[in-house]
Amino acid sequence: MSTTASTISISEFYNNADLGPANMGQTITNQLKNYFIQNSSLKVVAEEGELMLEGEITGFSLTPIAPVSTGNPEDINSASSTRLTITVKATYINTLDDKMSFKDKNFSFYKDFPNEINVADVEEQYTRQIFERIINDIFNASVANW
Repeated sequence: MSTTASTISISEFYNNADLGPANMGQTITNQLKNYFIQNSSLKVVAEEGELMLEGEITGFSLTPIAPVSTGNPEDINSASSTRLTITVKATYINTLDDKMSFKDKNFSFYKDFPNEINVADVEEQYTRQIFERIINDIFNASVANW
């Protein structure tokens, strides 16, 4: 499948998650633009691209995982690790072939880390790493099948 599209517009992704770094929306938007520039022949334009991508960050959660038993049935078991999960909802519009478009598709990825690490110390780094995976998935869902 090939396309004649030469431009893509990527709207600012908004952060609608309750938690997480305040600049997440800007971070994923910039990473998305850079990814499309580096991995396709598309020109990123401010608006009215032949291809359009928009979305929002809908989830940022920290969940305890990997329970550790204290060996004492009276004690509360704790978790040795925490999972940071980010969810992004994206809409992709292909003005040249509507069958290729998708609306409000969820993309999610996570990173696990030991509880000894303070999440504030690694939050920005891990957020960027998770975004790399999500961006790759968005790219594959939108234009990789050319």
